[in-house]
Amino acid sequence: MMKRVFLGLLVAVFMAGCASGVKLDDVPVEDKSASAVPAQPGGAAPATESRVAPVAADSAASTAAGPVNVARLVYFDYDSYVIKPEFQSLIDAHARFLKANGTRRVALEGHTDERGGREYNLALGQRRAEAVRRALGLLGVADSQMEAVSFGKEKPAVPGSDESAWAKNRRVEIVYR
Repeated sequence: MMKRVFLGLLVAVFMAGCASGVKLDDVPVEDKSASAVPAQPGGAAPATESRVAPVAADSAASTAAGPVNVARLVYFDYDSYVIKPEFQSLIDAHARFLKANGTRRVALEGHTDERGGREYNLALGQRRAEAVRRALGLLGVADSQMEAVSFGKEKPAVPGSDESAWAKNRRVEIVYR
């Protein structure tokens, strides 16, 4: 048991140290604004191309669902709560979003496949949710913004009793509140 805890902490520290140095926020901006509409013959006002009303970009509405175009599922191997390296960029993106939006809260919902007993799977789902919570915490997300909960095998994402269904059910869902 102690060995697993130590291994989990070691993996979390390793992942935090391996964060990409690529700056994703420094994207070059290109002006693609529309050109002026030429005047109509006879001095008439230019014709409007669109009858769509503009939409106000409310900052609360734009951040209500979390970061845009970022997945919200972290998948795990069988009987494991070690975060795979391919999910590090996903966790980094959610950490950046949560740090930039300090009032936002997130629930980390741990799930397992149907194999194993109810109590065992509840504990494994909790360990998975806590692993994601620790990874976000190491990236600077405030503990008060996160809640780790387990649903065990009670809420499968995919019905079925084969490896492809089980693989989709071994997950942590990142749910913004």
